[in-house]
Amino acid sequence: MTNPSTSLARTVVTALRGAGVRDVVVAPGSRNAPLSFALYDARRPTGPAEPGLRLHTRIDERTGGFVALGLAKVSGRAAAVVCTSGTAVANLVPAVMEAAHAGVPLVVVTADRPARLRGTGANQTTDQVGIFGTFAPTLDVAAGAEGADLDGLLAFLRGHDHRRPVHLNVQLDEPLLPDDEGWDVGEVPPWAAPAVHRPVRVDVLATGPRTVVVAGDDAGPPARQLAEAAGWPLLAEPSSGCRTGDSVVRTYRLLLAGPLGAQVERVVVHGHPTLSRPVSRLLAREDVEVVSVRPRGMWPERPYAVASEHDGLRVDAPDDPAWGEAWREADRATSRALDQLLAGEPDLTPQEVAGAVSRALPPGGLLVVGASNPVRDLDLMVARYEVGGRRKVIANRGLAGIDGTTSTAIGAAIGRPRSSRALALMGDVTFLHDTTGLFLGPAEERPDLTIVVVNDDGGSIFATLEQGAPAHADRFETLFGTPHGADLASLCAAARVPHLRVDSLPGLEQALASPNGGIEVVEVRVRRDNRRELDEKIRALVLP
Repeated sequence: MTNPSTSLARTVVTALRGAGVRDVVVAPGSRNAPLSFALYDARRPTGPAEPGLRLHTRIDERTGGFVALGLAKVSGRAAAVVCTSGTAVANLVPAVMEAAHAGVPLVVVTADRPARLRGTGANQTTDQVGIFGTFAPTLDVAAGAEGADLDGLLAFLRGHDHRRPVHLNVQLDEPLLPDDEGWDVGEVPPWAAPAVHRPVRVDVLATGPRTVVVAGDDAGPPARQLAEAAGWPLLAEPSSGCRTGDSVVRTYRLLLAGPLGAQVERVVVHGHPTLSRPVSRLLAREDVEVVSVRPRGMWPERPYAVASEHDGLRVDAPDDPAWGEAWREADRATSRALDQLLAGEPDLTPQEVAGAVSRALPPGGLLVVGASNPVRDLDLMVARYEVGGRRKVIANRGLAGIDGTTSTAIGAAIGRPRSSRALALMGDVTFLHDTTGLFLGPAEERPDLTIVVVNDDGGSIFATLEQGAPAHADRFETLFGTPHGADLASLCAAARVPHLRVDSLPGLEQALASPNGGIEVVEVRVRRDNRRELDEKIRALVLP
C-alpha cells in the first residue's frame, strides 16, 4: 500500500490536472519531494488529447513564482508553482500579490510539516496557513483529513473563478519517498471541462459628451471596439491589449496637459490604468464623468469617483466626428515634434530604444515590458499597429513592481507558440533584480527570447519625479540614483546567456533583426544625467 504522503501528493497532482493546470513550476526541496515525484510521473501523456503536465524546475522560489505567472498571463489558464516549507513559501509572496491584483490564475502548492509540529520550533516549520492573507485563500490539506480527497481538492480549486491565486498547503509526513515503482496517472478527472461563461450584459452608452476611452492594463479589444464605433479617442497603455487601429492616440499623455485635455467631459475606463499621472488627474477631476467597465483582479473598485459601473458598453451610432478628428490631428503634429526632438538629441535616448523594440515586434509576437521608465517610454513610442496584426504585450501592472520581470518574460515566452517572436524590454535595475531568472538547468526549455536592457546605471525613473528636483541633488545619487556599475556581460557569461552591447540606433535595429535563438541579452547604454531635462523637453511639446 502506498504511503500516506505519496498518496496525498498524487491526489493533489490529479486535482491540478482536473482543474485545468497544464504547466507546473517546481523548486527543489525535501519536504515537497512527494509532490515532485508525482509531478514527474504526471508528465507522461495519457492520451492524444492529454499530453501530460509540462514540468519546469527553478532553483529560486521567487523566480519560479514569476515563471508560473508569465505562463498563466499568456495562456489565460491557471499555472501552478510548487515549493518546500519554511522561508521558501515567503519567496512566493511577490508573485502571488501581483497575480491577485492583476487577476491572473495561479495555484500555489506549498509543502508543510504535519500540524503537530507547528509552534514547536521544529526545523523549517512555521505557520504557512493563510500566509498570503487576502491575496490567496488557503486550503490546509493533511492525509485523511476532510477535504484531502480528490473531490474536496477539486471543489476548492474549481470553487474560484480562476481570476485570482489559490493556495494549497499540503502537510506531508515521513516517509517522503514513494514506496512503489511509479504511478499510472490515469485520465484527467471530468472536472477539467472548461467552465461555461455567462453572457456579459452590454449596456448602451449615449453619445453627446466629449468622451475619451482610457484603456489600462488588460483592457482587451472591447475598449478599442467602443472607441472605433463612437469615433472617440482611445488612450491605451501598451499592455492594454488594444493598442491598435486608427482611434489610438499615441501622445495622449502630452495632449491631456493641453487644450484638448481640458475639454474632456466624460471618460470610459477599461482595464487597470496605472502608467500616467495626466490620466490619473483626468479621472480625479470633478467636472469629468467617469464610466467604468468592471476590471479583473481582487479589487474591482476604482480609486476615484465613478458615475456608473458596467459589464460592457456599446453605442448605437457614432458621435460627432469633429471631436475624434481634433485629437488625431493634434496627435499627428505632436508625434512629429516628438520624433524630431528625439532625432535631434546627440545621444541615443531610451525612448528611441523603446520605439525600435516596438517596431521589431512582428504580428503574433510577444513583448514583455518592465516597470518604471521602459513601459512609459514604450507608451510614447509604440508603433502604429494594424488591427489584424495584433501583438501580445504584457506587463506586471497589478502592483507595477520590478520583481521577477525576467522570469515573467521567460515563462510567457515558453507559454507562447515556438514560432512566434518574443522580446522583453526592461531597465538595468529591473534586470539585476531578477538575475536568478537567467539560470536554467541544462534540461530546461529555453525559449527564443531577446531581452533588451536599457542600462543607464541606476534608477532614472526617480529623476523624473519630485525627488529628482535640483533641491535634492546632494542626496539623490545615494538614495535614488543608486549607480551600481554592474558588468552585465560578465553576469550573462556566468549564466551562459549570449550578450551583445550596442550604443546606436542602427546597431540596436540590426541586433533585433538578427536574433541568435534561445535567450539572449542586448544591452543598450544610455545617459541618465539628462533624463529629467529630456523629460521636461518632451512635456513642453504641448503647452497648456
